Amino acid sequence: MENLKELIQKRKAKVAVVGLGYVGTPVAALFADAGFDVLGLDIQEEKIKKINQGINPIEGKEPGLTELVEKVVKSGKLLASSDYTKLKEIDLVTVSVETPVDDETKVPKYVALRSAIESIGKNMKRGAVVIVESTIAPRTMADIVRPILEESSGMKLNEGFFLANCPERVMPGKLLHNIRGCDRVIGAFSEESGEVVREFYTHIVQAHLDVTDPLTAEIVKTAENTYRDVQIAFANELALVCEALGANFWKVRELVNKSPERNVHYAGAGVGGHCIPKDSWLLIAPLKGKLETKIIPDARYINDSMPLHVAELLRNGLTESGKKLEGSEIAVLGYAYLPNSDDTRNSPSISLVTELQKIGAKVRIHDPYVEEYRGDLGKVVAGAEAVVVMVAHDDYLELDWEKIRKSMKGNLLVDGRNVLDKEKATSSGFVYKAVGVGD
Repeated sequence: MENLKELIQKRKAKVAVVGLGYVGTPVAALFADAGFDVLGLDIQEEKIKKINQGINPIEGKEPGLTELVEKVVKSGKLLASSDYTKLKEIDLVTVSVETPVDDETKVPKYVALRSAIESIGKNMKRGAVVIVESTIAPRTMADIVRPILEESSGMKLNEGFFLANCPERVMPGKLLHNIRGCDRVIGAFSEESGEVVREFYTHIVQAHLDVTDPLTAEIVKTAENTYRDVQIAFANELALVCEALGANFWKVRELVNKSPERNVHYAGAGVGGHCIPKDSWLLIAPLKGKLETKIIPDARYINDSMPLHVAELLRNGLTESGKKLEGSEIAVLGYAYLPNSDDTRNSPSISLVTELQKIGAKVRIHDPYVEEYRGDLGKVVAGAEAVVVMVAHDDYLELDWEKIRKSMKGNLLVDGRNVLDKEKATSSGFVYKAVGVGD
């Protein structure tokens, strides 16, 4: 460990990043930019090819990432590959692979994690440090990662290799900013390895690095996203209350938040992304048969139901005009899960579109960042009975709504993200329905 710490300080330690997605790509680029020789490992050959050409595989607005990937690849500091045997020369391995939950059982599916850890174990050098950055359920490090590494490598923890987790805290659109600026928690199996991992991350993290045990680190990461999920669920339920009472959630929220220590979150058409929709389930996954949780599952139900509520707003708006949702042309604006990103993982728009198609509506989709839906916005809205705003992309914030209204067949606008207020919408000729805004 002392030798490795010295290598890290001199930037002579060799680094590998397993999984070149929304976390792994910027992490690999940052360590390479810090002066380390970095090997990026992934199973997608097209992604590997792009990176080795100096092309950022992540689309959407990611300030600085495209330029950084190009820079470190050209400098020879970052090389992407699918060959795990290259780990035999690597000192530190970070793992950033997907950790979804089963749609029905809500149990973690660790297919990618198990495969990655087994491949690492079969090829890692003696004395290597493995760091899991993926968000995982409590006890995953002890019950899954450690046994697989020991069995596949034939070495013992803290003798032949060292192990820690350092959960990422990022969101698309702010990847480099979050990695550099957010505090991190390191869960290590020994005090010695924890200090080495802390030294390692100081080269890319400009915030505080807390060292604790793996279980605490696992709970901290899943709890922080669960906290946000529950807070959003309260905001969404309050929005439904305001709708039912004929009030405006956004005005209520503004005034509530003037009270000390109050921070009502944004309400909206649903919660998406790779983290929040699953991390609540990861947190409580080990508790089945031990503890019945109530608030957390209820929050998930509320947030999952919001796209269906948008469908109801559509139906109600069309009914008031004497039309049916079945067979109507509906233009959906936004397919990513958050503004100015191409990330569609668990997007509320997917749930909405699925529900509308099930009902029998004819759905058209536009999204300036999702390759499949980058078509002409004018053609998407032309002749539509209704337009639904599901994502507050910058492109949608300054649209000529009067022009859109005139190109439509109908006049219904359903706003799922508070993109424009009721007064502006009605003055543009729309019948306006919105999450949190009562009639």
